[in-house]
Amino acid sequence: MDQILNVLIIGLLLGGIYGLVSIGLNLIFGVVRIVNFAQGELVMLGMYGSYFAYNHFNISPYLSFLVVAPLVGLVGIVIQRFVIQPLRAESNMQIFATFGLLMMFQNIMLMITKGEAYSIGGESSRWSLSLGELNLSVVRLIVFFSVTLITIGLHIFLNKTLTGKSIRAVTQDKLAARAMGINVERTYLLTFGIGATLAGFAGAMLTPIYSITPGVGGNFILAAFAVVVLGGLGSVWGAYLGGLIVGVVEALAGYYIDPVLRSAVWFMIFLIVLMVRPSGLLGMVGAEEVGFREQN
Repeated sequence: MDQILNVLIIGLLLGGIYGLVSIGLNLIFGVVRIVNFAQGELVMLGMYGSYFAYNHFNISPYLSFLVVAPLVGLVGIVIQRFVIQPLRAESNMQIFATFGLLMMFQNIMLMITKGEAYSIGGESSRWSLSLGELNLSVVRLIVFFSVTLITIGLHIFLNKTLTGKSIRAVTQDKLAARAMGINVERTYLLTFGIGATLAGFAGAMLTPIYSITPGVGGNFILAAFAVVVLGGLGSVWGAYLGGLIVGVVEALAGYYIDPVLRSAVWFMIFLIVLMVRPSGLLGMVGAEEVGFREQN
């Protein structure tokens, strides 16, 4: 029994990582209505920025995110303004453009680092809390609490603030929002910036856990897409729940079936959900077509 509980906790903590990476991706898709293949590379930039701050200034990733996340958010704003926005009439080209950004960021970092893997590691990455037979990774607990707080904060922001309501209005009916005086282009810039900022924050939080390479973003992006569709397209709480589901399924499949097949198992569940309910578990029917719609 203790072993099963340990596996479940490991899965929840892993799901926190997936959820943290997926929330920004889901927000961008829900509002700007674009599949951002470069989201994993924005996480990668956050990890390199956090490593640079730690290696050169001895600043912990849990503090460096205060600078790293906004800088990655600025990169996101530049991408939206100069890459995505000029292609607004060509939605397919926007997707191809994000894939091009993926390759560009990877190759730039490959040129700078010569492909060398970096890690801050140290004792902090091995800290754990023992509760009887349960061992909880401290760094993964920090990620789990971080994604929980971000989900709550983002939900409040989108539902209670004037800016958040403007974002919801744009995604529900762009023409009506424009008629009400909302600057749609500025809303897209803000949303893409927030999504990129969340990716940078995720990168900083994950720096103590993973080795940093130019291709590290690829470790997250497939799982992130599965989480987004599974939880609900454009739903913040859906991304949170979807991340936990994927993490728990992966942990259980690795323990009971075969670690090699753990990703295949949750992709199979993802496909089943996609066939039965294309809008995801928490998304409203039609959300896959009209963008961000959360259930109240």
